[in-house]
Amino acid sequence: MKTKWREDEVPYFCWDRPRTVAQVREALQTARGAERLRLTAWIMREAAFADVWEFLSPHEVWAEFGDLERRLGRRRGFWRYILKTWHELGRI
Repeated sequence: MKTKWREDEVPYFCWDRPRTVAQVREALQTARGAERLRLTAWIMREAAFADVWEFLSPHEVWAEFGDLERRLGRRRGFWRYILKTWHELGRI
């Protein structure tokens, strides 16, 4: 996958936790259960829409959305609308 960041770069959305791109990817690959949900929701809340897909796939987000939704704060409605629309269009 082509990425806009170097693996050793700290992305802007890591303002509250200084993690490199490689560390974010590693955390997503190894985390399970509630920790994975926390990481996924954090990216969905803090990263710009286009940047979320550098770390997650729409299918992953859709599959976990029932558990993610309550963790999205003010972004909940946005993500509910996007995922519902994509699902209705057969994209996910």
